[in-house]
Amino acid sequence: MMSTIKNMFKDKIFFSTLIAIAIPITLQNLITSSVNMLDTFMITSLGEDSLAAVGLANQVFFFYSLIIFGIASGSAIFVAQFWGKRDEKNIKRILGIALTISIIIGIIFTVVVLIAPNNIMRIFSSDNEVIKLGVDYLRIVIFSYVVFGVSFTFQISSRSTGDAKMPMVVSVISFLINLVFNYLLIYGHFGFPRLEVKGAAYATLLARVVELLVVLYSIYSSDGPLRGTIKDLIDWNRDFIYKYFKTSLPVIVNETFWSLGNVLYSVAYAKIGTEAAAAIQILSTVQNLFMVFTRGVGNACTVMVGNKIGADEEDTAIEYAKRFLFISASLGLLLGLILIFTSDFILMLFRDLTPQLRYTSKMLLIILGIFFAVKSLNGTIIVGILRSGGDTKFSMLLEMGSVWLAGVPLAFIGSLVLKLPVYLVTPLAYSEEIVKALIGLYRVHSNKWVMNVTKEM
Repeated sequence: MMSTIKNMFKDKIFFSTLIAIAIPITLQNLITSSVNMLDTFMITSLGEDSLAAVGLANQVFFFYSLIIFGIASGSAIFVAQFWGKRDEKNIKRILGIALTISIIIGIIFTVVVLIAPNNIMRIFSSDNEVIKLGVDYLRIVIFSYVVFGVSFTFQISSRSTGDAKMPMVVSVISFLINLVFNYLLIYGHFGFPRLEVKGAAYATLLARVVELLVVLYSIYSSDGPLRGTIKDLIDWNRDFIYKYFKTSLPVIVNETFWSLGNVLYSVAYAKIGTEAAAAIQILSTVQNLFMVFTRGVGNACTVMVGNKIGADEEDTAIEYAKRFLFISASLGLLLGLILIFTSDFILMLFRDLTPQLRYTSKMLLIILGIFFAVKSLNGTIIVGILRSGGDTKFSMLLEMGSVWLAGVPLAFIGSLVLKLPVYLVTPLAYSEEIVKALIGLYRVHSNKWVMNVTKEM
Protein backbone atom coordinates (compact mmCIF):
# COMPACT_ATOMS: atom_id res chain seq x y z
CA MET A 1 0.00 0.00 0.00
CA MET A 2 2.87 2.41 0.75
CA SER A 3 4.24 2.06 -2.79
CA THR A 4 0.73 2.69 -4.13
CA ILE A 5 0.51 5.93 -2.14
CA LYS A 6 3.98 7.09 -3.24
CA ASN A 7 3.24 6.38 -6.91
CA MET A 8 -0.12 8.12 -6.62
CA PHE A 9 1.40 11.44 -5.54
CA LYS A 10 3.87 11.29 -8.45
CA ASP A 11 1.16 10.61 -11.05
CA LYS A 12 0.07 13.99 -12.39
CA ILE A 13 -2.25 12.47 -15.00
CA PHE A 14 -4.13 10.54 -12.31
CA PHE A 15 -4.73 13.64 -10.20
CA SER A 16 -5.63 15.89 -13.12
CA THR A 17 -8.22 13.34 -14.30
CA LEU A 18 -9.50 12.85 -10.75
CA ILE A 19 -9.92 16.58 -10.24
CA ALA A 20 -11.56 17.09 -13.65
CA ILE A 21 -14.19 14.44 -12.85
CA ALA A 22 -14.57 14.62 -9.07
CA ILE A 23 -14.88 18.36 -8.57
CA PRO A 24 -17.84 18.93 -10.95
CA ILE A 25 -19.57 15.81 -9.57
CA THR A 26 -18.94 16.97 -6.00
CA LEU A 27 -20.28 20.42 -6.77
CA GLN A 28 -23.34 18.92 -8.45
CA ASN A 29 -24.02 16.62 -5.48
CA LEU A 30 -23.37 19.51 -3.09
CA ILE A 31 -25.94 21.64 -4.86
CA THR A 32 -28.45 18.78 -4.97
CA SER A 33 -27.99 18.10 -1.26
CA SER A 34 -28.25 21.81 -0.57
CA VAL A 35 -31.70 21.71 -2.18
CA ASN A 36 -32.71 18.96 0.24
CA MET A 37 -31.19 20.82 3.18
CA LEU A 38 -32.94 24.00 2.06
CA ASP A 39 -36.28 22.18 2.08
CA THR A 40 -35.57 20.89 5.58
CA PHE A 41 -34.51 24.33 6.84
CA MET A 42 -37.70 25.92 5.60
CA ILE A 43 -40.02 23.13 6.70
CA THR A 44 -38.43 22.90 10.17
CA SER A 45 -40.10 26.17 11.17
CA LEU A 46 -43.51 24.64 10.34
CA GLY A 47 -43.11 22.15 13.21
CA GLU A 48 -42.15 18.54 13.89
CA ASP A 49 -45.25 17.14 12.15
CA SER A 50 -44.42 18.84 8.84
CA LEU A 51 -40.74 17.92 9.10
CA ALA A 52 -41.53 14.27 9.83
CA ALA A 53 -44.23 14.15 7.12
CA VAL A 54 -41.98 15.42 4.33
CA GLY A 55 -39.10 13.21 5.51
CA LEU A 56 -41.26 10.09 5.59
CA ALA A 57 -43.06 10.90 2.31
CA ASN A 58 -39.69 11.33 0.66
CA GLN A 59 -38.83 7.75 1.60
CA VAL A 60 -40.96 6.81 -1.40
CA PHE A 61 -38.80 9.00 -3.63
CA PHE A 62 -35.68 7.64 -1.91
CA PHE A 63 -36.77 4.10 -2.75
CA TYR A 64 -37.59 5.06 -6.34
CA SER A 65 -34.46 7.17 -6.87
CA LEU A 66 -32.16 4.36 -5.78
CA ILE A 67 -33.82 1.95 -8.20
CA ILE A 68 -33.16 4.56 -10.89
CA PHE A 69 -29.62 4.90 -9.56
CA GLY A 70 -29.24 1.13 -9.94
CA ILE A 71 -30.46 1.28 -13.53
CA ALA A 72 -28.20 4.23 -14.37
CA SER A 73 -25.22 2.75 -12.53
CA GLY A 74 -25.62 -0.61 -14.23
CA SER A 75 -25.66 1.18 -17.56
CA ALA A 76 -22.73 3.38 -16.55
CA ILE A 77 -20.54 0.27 -16.23
CA PHE A 78 -21.01 -0.31 -19.98
CA VAL A 79 -20.89 3.37 -20.93
CA ALA A 80 -17.57 3.91 -19.11
CA GLN A 81 -15.99 0.82 -20.66
CA PHE A 82 -17.39 1.54 -24.14
CA TRP A 83 -16.09 5.10 -23.82
CA GLY A 84 -12.65 3.61 -23.13
CA LYS A 85 -13.00 2.08 -26.62
CA ARG A 86 -14.69 5.23 -28.02
CA ASP A 87 -17.61 3.05 -29.15
CA GLU A 88 -20.40 5.64 -29.47
CA LYS A 89 -22.86 3.33 -31.23
CA ASN A 90 -23.09 0.94 -28.29
CA ILE A 91 -23.14 3.82 -25.80
CA LYS A 92 -26.38 5.05 -27.40
CA ARG A 93 -27.87 1.54 -27.34
CA ILE A 94 -27.08 1.15 -23.64
CA LEU A 95 -28.52 4.60 -22.92
CA GLY A 96 -31.73 3.67 -24.75
CA ILE A 97 -32.25 0.55 -22.64
CA ALA A 98 -31.65 2.51 -19.42
CA LEU A 99 -34.09 5.27 -20.42
CA THR A 100 -36.79 2.75 -21.33
CA ILE A 101 -36.53 0.93 -18.00
CA SER A 102 -36.42 4.20 -16.03
CA ILE A 103 -39.61 5.47 -17.68
CA ILE A 104 -41.46 2.19 -17.03
CA ILE A 105 -40.43 2.14 -13.36
CA GLY A 106 -41.37 5.81 -12.97
CA ILE A 107 -44.86 5.21 -14.38
CA ILE A 108 -45.39 2.25 -12.03
CA PHE A 109 -44.42 4.32 -8.97
CA THR A 110 -46.60 7.22 -10.07
CA VAL A 111 -49.68 5.05 -10.51
CA VAL A 112 -49.20 3.21 -7.20
CA VAL A 113 -48.77 6.44 -5.21
CA LEU A 114 -51.78 8.09 -6.88
CA ILE A 115 -53.97 5.08 -6.06
CA ALA A 116 -52.96 4.57 -2.41
CA PRO A 117 -51.12 7.56 -0.86
CA ASN A 118 -52.80 7.09 2.55
CA ASN A 119 -51.86 3.43 2.76
CA ILE A 120 -48.27 4.26 1.85
CA MET A 121 -47.96 6.91 4.57
CA ARG A 122 -49.48 4.54 7.16
CA ILE A 123 -46.51 2.23 6.60
CA PHE A 124 -44.30 4.91 8.12
CA SER A 125 -46.46 6.59 10.75
CA SER A 126 -49.62 6.21 12.83
CA ASP A 127 -49.80 9.97 13.52
CA ASN A 128 -52.88 11.24 11.62
CA GLU A 129 -51.50 14.75 11.13
CA VAL A 130 -48.19 13.42 9.79
CA ILE A 131 -50.11 11.11 7.43
CA LYS A 132 -52.31 13.95 6.15
CA LEU A 133 -49.37 16.26 5.47
CA GLY A 134 -47.39 13.46 3.85
CA VAL A 135 -50.26 12.62 1.50
CA ASP A 136 -50.58 16.31 0.52
CA TYR A 137 -46.90 16.33 -0.38
CA LEU A 138 -46.91 12.99 -2.23
CA ARG A 139 -49.88 13.81 -4.47
CA ILE A 140 -47.93 16.70 -6.01
CA VAL A 141 -44.32 15.57 -6.00
CA ILE A 142 -45.16 12.18 -7.54
CA PHE A 143 -45.43 13.82 -10.98
CA SER A 144 -41.71 14.59 -10.86
CA TYR A 145 -40.69 10.93 -10.68
CA VAL A 146 -40.62 10.03 -14.40
CA VAL A 147 -39.02 13.40 -15.17
CA PHE A 148 -36.28 12.73 -12.63
CA GLY A 149 -35.66 9.22 -14.00
CA VAL A 150 -34.99 10.44 -17.55
CA SER A 151 -32.89 13.40 -16.43
CA PHE A 152 -30.79 11.38 -13.98
CA THR A 153 -30.09 8.61 -16.52
CA PHE A 154 -28.74 11.15 -19.01
CA GLN A 155 -26.62 12.81 -16.32
CA ILE A 156 -25.00 9.59 -15.08
CA SER A 157 -24.20 8.56 -18.66
CA SER A 158 -22.69 11.99 -19.27
CA ARG A 159 -20.39 11.53 -16.27
CA SER A 160 -19.29 8.13 -17.57
CA THR A 161 -18.07 9.73 -20.80
CA GLY A 162 -15.99 12.18 -18.77
CA ASP A 163 -18.40 15.13 -19.05
CA ALA A 164 -19.24 16.03 -15.46
CA LYS A 165 -19.74 19.75 -16.14
CA MET A 166 -23.16 19.50 -17.76
CA PRO A 167 -24.78 17.74 -14.76
CA MET A 168 -23.20 20.33 -12.48
CA VAL A 169 -24.64 23.27 -14.43
CA VAL A 170 -28.04 21.58 -14.52
CA SER A 171 -27.96 21.17 -10.73
CA VAL A 172 -27.18 24.88 -10.25
CA ILE A 173 -30.22 25.82 -12.31
CA SER A 174 -32.40 23.31 -10.45
CA PHE A 175 -31.18 24.60 -7.10
CA LEU A 176 -31.97 28.21 -7.93
CA ILE A 177 -35.49 27.39 -9.12
CA ASN A 178 -36.16 25.27 -6.03
CA LEU A 179 -34.79 28.02 -3.77
CA VAL A 180 -36.94 30.75 -5.28
CA PHE A 181 -40.18 28.80 -5.39
CA ASN A 182 -39.69 27.27 -1.94
CA TYR A 183 -39.43 30.82 -0.61
CA LEU A 184 -42.49 31.97 -2.55
CA LEU A 185 -44.79 28.98 -2.04
CA ILE A 186 -44.01 27.61 1.42
CA TYR A 187 -44.57 30.97 3.16
CA GLY A 188 -46.59 32.87 0.55
CA HIS A 189 -44.24 35.78 -0.19
CA PHE A 190 -44.80 38.46 -2.89
CA GLY A 191 -48.48 37.68 -3.28
CA PHE A 192 -48.07 33.93 -3.81
CA PRO A 193 -50.36 31.64 -1.78
CA ARG A 194 -48.96 30.19 1.47
CA LEU A 195 -48.98 26.45 0.69
CA GLU A 196 -46.50 25.19 3.32
CA VAL A 197 -45.80 21.48 2.67
CA LYS A 198 -47.64 21.61 -0.68
CA GLY A 199 -45.50 24.59 -1.66
CA ALA A 200 -42.32 22.58 -1.14
CA ALA A 201 -43.74 19.85 -3.40
CA TYR A 202 -44.67 22.29 -6.19
CA ALA A 203 -41.19 23.86 -6.03
CA THR A 204 -39.56 20.44 -6.36
CA LEU A 205 -41.80 19.48 -9.31
CA LEU A 206 -41.03 22.70 -11.18
CA ALA A 207 -37.28 22.35 -10.54
CA ARG A 208 -37.30 18.77 -11.91
CA VAL A 209 -39.14 19.77 -15.10
CA VAL A 210 -36.75 22.62 -15.85
CA GLU A 211 -33.82 20.34 -15.03
CA LEU A 212 -34.91 17.80 -17.66
CA LEU A 213 -35.44 20.50 -20.30
CA VAL A 214 -31.91 21.84 -19.73
CA VAL A 215 -30.43 18.32 -19.88
CA LEU A 216 -32.16 17.57 -23.20
CA TYR A 217 -31.08 20.91 -24.65
CA SER A 218 -27.47 20.30 -23.58
CA ILE A 219 -27.38 16.77 -25.05
CA TYR A 220 -29.07 17.54 -28.35
CA SER A 221 -27.50 20.94 -29.05
CA SER A 222 -24.03 19.33 -29.13
CA ASP A 223 -22.50 16.46 -31.06
CA GLY A 224 -21.58 14.33 -28.05
CA PRO A 225 -21.73 10.54 -27.68
CA LEU A 226 -25.18 10.61 -26.00
CA ARG A 227 -26.93 12.44 -28.82
CA GLY A 228 -28.94 9.65 -30.39
CA THR A 229 -32.08 9.39 -32.46
CA ILE A 230 -34.88 7.11 -31.32
CA LYS A 231 -33.59 4.58 -33.86
CA ASP A 232 -30.08 4.77 -32.34
CA LEU A 233 -31.45 4.33 -28.80
CA ILE A 234 -33.60 1.28 -29.54
CA ASP A 235 -31.19 -0.51 -31.89
CA TRP A 236 -31.14 -3.67 -29.77
CA ASN A 237 -31.30 -7.38 -30.37
CA ARG A 238 -32.02 -10.23 -27.97
CA ASP A 239 -28.35 -11.08 -27.44
CA PHE A 240 -27.43 -7.47 -26.66
CA ILE A 241 -30.27 -7.11 -24.14
CA TYR A 242 -29.31 -10.41 -22.49
CA LYS A 243 -25.71 -9.29 -22.03
CA TYR A 244 -26.89 -5.94 -20.68
CA PHE A 245 -29.11 -7.53 -18.04
CA LYS A 246 -26.52 -10.16 -17.15
CA THR A 247 -24.32 -7.38 -15.77
CA SER A 248 -26.87 -4.66 -14.93
CA LEU A 249 -29.64 -6.69 -13.30
CA PRO A 250 -27.61 -7.44 -10.14
CA VAL A 251 -27.00 -3.68 -9.76
CA ILE A 252 -30.70 -2.90 -10.17
CA VAL A 253 -31.69 -5.66 -7.72
CA ASN A 254 -28.95 -4.49 -5.34
CA GLU A 255 -30.16 -0.88 -5.27
CA THR A 256 -33.81 -1.96 -5.04
CA PHE A 257 -33.33 -4.16 -1.99
CA TRP A 258 -30.70 -1.90 -0.40
CA SER A 259 -33.06 1.07 -0.67
CA LEU A 260 -35.95 -1.05 0.61
CA GLY A 261 -33.77 -1.94 3.59
CA ASN A 262 -33.16 1.76 4.21
CA VAL A 263 -36.88 2.43 3.97
CA LEU A 264 -37.34 -0.19 6.68
CA TYR A 265 -34.75 1.64 8.78
CA SER A 266 -37.02 4.67 8.57
CA VAL A 267 -39.98 2.53 9.62
CA ALA A 268 -37.99 1.25 12.62
CA TYR A 269 -37.02 4.80 13.60
CA ALA A 270 -40.56 6.13 13.11
CA LYS A 271 -41.90 3.43 15.46
CA ILE A 272 -39.94 5.18 18.21
CA GLY A 273 -42.00 8.35 17.69
CA THR A 274 -42.53 11.51 15.63
CA GLU A 275 -39.59 13.25 17.30
CA ALA A 276 -37.30 10.38 16.30
CA ALA A 277 -38.56 10.59 12.69
CA ALA A 278 -37.89 14.35 12.66
CA ALA A 279 -34.38 13.84 14.07
CA ILE A 280 -33.65 11.22 11.41
CA GLN A 281 -34.74 13.70 8.74
CA ILE A 282 -32.18 16.18 10.06
CA LEU A 283 -29.54 13.43 10.20
CA SER A 284 -30.27 12.36 6.62
CA THR A 285 -30.04 15.92 5.37
CA VAL A 286 -26.65 16.51 7.01
CA GLN A 287 -25.38 13.08 5.99
CA ASN A 288 -26.25 13.72 2.34
CA LEU A 289 -24.41 17.04 2.49
CA PHE A 290 -21.23 15.46 3.90
CA MET A 291 -21.41 12.44 1.61
CA VAL A 292 -21.22 14.58 -1.54
CA PHE A 293 -17.45 14.80 -1.17
CA THR A 294 -16.92 11.06 -0.85
CA ARG A 295 -19.42 10.36 -3.63
CA GLY A 296 -17.47 12.67 -5.93
CA VAL A 297 -14.38 10.54 -5.31
CA GLY A 298 -16.38 7.31 -5.70
CA ASN A 299 -17.90 8.43 -9.00
CA ALA A 300 -14.49 9.48 -10.30
CA CYS A 301 -13.29 6.00 -9.38
CA THR A 302 -16.15 4.45 -11.38
CA VAL A 303 -15.25 6.40 -14.51
CA MET A 304 -11.46 6.12 -14.29
CA VAL A 305 -11.30 2.43 -13.36
CA GLY A 306 -14.01 1.53 -15.89
CA ASN A 307 -12.26 3.45 -18.68
CA LYS A 308 -8.99 1.61 -18.00
CA ILE A 309 -10.66 -1.81 -18.04
CA GLY A 310 -12.44 -0.95 -21.30
CA ALA A 311 -9.09 0.10 -22.79
CA ASP A 312 -7.59 -3.28 -21.73
CA GLU A 313 -5.30 -1.67 -19.14
CA GLU A 314 -6.26 -3.95 -16.25
CA ASP A 315 -3.06 -3.48 -14.22
CA THR A 316 -3.59 0.27 -14.22
CA ALA A 317 -7.23 -0.23 -13.20
CA ILE A 318 -6.12 -2.31 -10.20
CA GLU A 319 -3.55 0.31 -9.21
CA TYR A 320 -6.20 3.05 -9.47
CA ALA A 321 -8.57 1.03 -7.28
CA LYS A 322 -5.98 0.82 -4.49
CA ARG A 323 -5.36 4.56 -4.69
CA PHE A 324 -9.07 5.29 -4.40
CA LEU A 325 -9.33 3.10 -1.29
CA PHE A 326 -6.72 5.27 0.43
CA ILE A 327 -8.28 8.54 -0.74
CA SER A 328 -11.84 7.62 0.30
CA ALA A 329 -10.83 6.31 3.74
CA SER A 330 -8.69 9.38 4.47
CA LEU A 331 -11.37 11.80 3.29
CA GLY A 332 -14.03 9.95 5.28
CA LEU A 333 -11.96 10.13 8.46
CA LEU A 334 -11.42 13.86 8.05
CA LEU A 335 -15.10 14.56 7.37
CA GLY A 336 -16.15 12.34 10.29
CA LEU A 337 -14.02 14.36 12.70
CA ILE A 338 -15.43 17.61 11.32
CA LEU A 339 -18.94 16.26 11.76
CA ILE A 340 -18.31 15.31 15.39
CA PHE A 341 -16.70 18.59 16.42
CA THR A 342 -19.11 20.90 14.57
CA SER A 343 -22.40 19.18 15.43
CA ASP A 344 -23.57 22.07 17.64
CA PHE A 345 -22.84 24.60 14.92
CA ILE A 346 -24.60 22.50 12.27
CA LEU A 347 -27.75 22.30 14.37
CA MET A 348 -27.80 26.09 14.74
CA LEU A 349 -28.74 26.16 11.06
CA PHE A 350 -32.05 24.42 11.79
CA ARG A 351 -34.69 26.78 13.15
CA ASP A 352 -37.00 26.33 16.14
CA LEU A 353 -35.78 22.93 17.33
CA THR A 354 -37.05 21.85 20.73
CA PRO A 355 -34.30 21.11 23.31
CA GLN A 356 -35.02 17.35 23.15
CA LEU A 357 -35.01 17.28 19.35
CA ARG A 358 -31.74 19.22 19.34
CA TYR A 359 -30.13 16.79 21.80
CA THR A 360 -31.31 13.72 19.86
CA SER A 361 -30.10 15.21 16.59
CA LYS A 362 -26.68 16.02 18.08
CA MET A 363 -26.23 12.45 19.30
CA LEU A 364 -27.16 11.15 15.83
CA LEU A 365 -24.61 13.43 14.15
CA ILE A 366 -21.85 12.27 16.51
CA ILE A 367 -22.64 8.62 15.80
CA LEU A 368 -22.62 9.33 12.07
CA GLY A 369 -19.21 10.97 12.46
CA ILE A 370 -17.83 7.86 14.16
CA PHE A 371 -18.96 5.62 11.28
CA PHE A 372 -18.28 8.09 8.47
CA ALA A 373 -14.86 6.79 7.35
CA VAL A 374 -16.26 3.27 6.96
CA LYS A 375 -19.30 4.55 5.04
CA SER A 376 -17.01 6.51 2.72
CA LEU A 377 -14.79 3.49 2.12
CA ASN A 378 -17.77 1.25 1.37
CA GLY A 379 -19.15 3.67 -1.19
CA THR A 380 -15.91 3.48 -3.13
CA ILE A 381 -15.67 -0.31 -2.81
CA ILE A 382 -19.23 -1.04 -3.99
CA VAL A 383 -19.93 1.67 -6.56
CA GLY A 384 -16.45 2.80 -7.52
CA ILE A 385 -14.50 -0.46 -7.75
CA LEU A 386 -16.63 -3.63 -7.82
CA ARG A 387 -19.31 -2.25 -10.14
CA SER A 388 -16.93 -0.47 -12.50
CA GLY A 389 -15.04 -3.76 -12.77
CA GLY A 390 -18.21 -5.62 -13.73
CA ASP A 391 -18.27 -7.62 -10.47
CA THR A 392 -21.95 -6.85 -9.98
CA LYS A 393 -23.16 -10.18 -8.61
CA PHE A 394 -20.67 -10.16 -5.74
CA SER A 395 -21.39 -6.53 -4.88
CA MET A 396 -25.12 -7.32 -4.88
CA LEU A 397 -24.71 -10.25 -2.49
CA LEU A 398 -22.37 -8.25 -0.27
CA GLU A 399 -24.62 -5.23 0.07
CA MET A 400 -27.93 -7.09 0.34
CA GLY A 401 -26.48 -9.55 2.86
CA SER A 402 -25.07 -6.75 5.03
CA VAL A 403 -28.37 -4.85 5.08
CA TRP A 404 -30.83 -7.72 5.44
CA LEU A 405 -28.84 -10.05 7.69
CA ALA A 406 -27.25 -7.45 9.95
CA GLY A 407 -28.59 -3.88 9.75
CA VAL A 408 -32.37 -4.30 9.38
CA PRO A 409 -32.88 -7.07 12.01
CA LEU A 410 -30.75 -5.25 14.57
CA ALA A 411 -32.55 -1.93 13.93
CA PHE A 412 -35.96 -3.49 14.60
CA ILE A 413 -34.67 -5.35 17.66
CA GLY A 414 -33.36 -2.05 19.01
CA SER A 415 -36.55 -0.08 18.35
CA LEU A 416 -39.33 -2.63 19.00
CA VAL A 417 -37.81 -5.15 21.42
CA LEU A 418 -35.22 -3.22 23.43
CA LYS A 419 -37.15 0.10 23.15
CA LEU A 420 -33.89 2.04 22.73
CA PRO A 421 -33.76 5.75 21.87
CA VAL A 422 -33.11 6.45 18.20
CA TYR A 423 -29.48 7.47 18.76
CA LEU A 424 -28.76 3.98 20.11
CA VAL A 425 -30.69 2.22 17.35
CA THR A 426 -28.67 3.87 14.56
CA PRO A 427 -25.36 2.21 15.58
CA LEU A 428 -27.14 -1.14 15.33
CA ALA A 429 -28.24 -0.24 11.80
CA TYR A 430 -24.71 0.93 10.95
CA SER A 431 -23.37 -2.53 11.81
CA GLU A 432 -23.94 -3.36 8.15
CA GLU A 433 -21.08 -1.00 7.27
CA ILE A 434 -18.54 -3.00 9.31
CA VAL A 435 -19.56 -6.28 7.68
CA LYS A 436 -19.49 -4.70 4.23
CA ALA A 437 -16.03 -3.17 4.68
CA LEU A 438 -14.35 -6.36 5.93
CA ILE A 439 -15.64 -8.55 3.10
CA GLY A 440 -15.37 -5.81 0.45
CA LEU A 441 -11.69 -5.08 1.15
CA TYR A 442 -10.86 -8.78 0.86
CA ARG A 443 -12.63 -8.92 -2.52
CA VAL A 444 -10.83 -5.86 -3.87
CA HIS A 445 -7.39 -7.16 -2.90
CA SER A 446 -8.15 -10.53 -4.55
CA ASN A 447 -8.40 -8.76 -7.97
CA LYS A 448 -11.27 -11.10 -8.91
CA TRP A 449 -13.49 -8.09 -9.53
CA VAL A 450 -11.80 -7.09 -12.82
CA MET A 451 -14.07 -8.08 -15.75
CA ASN A 452 -14.33 -6.47 -19.17
CA VAL A 453 -18.09 -6.59 -19.80
CA THR A 454 -17.88 -4.97 -23.24
CA LYS A 455 -16.12 -7.88 -24.91
CA GLU A 456 -18.20 -9.61 -27.56
CA MET A 457 -20.91 -6.92 -27.50
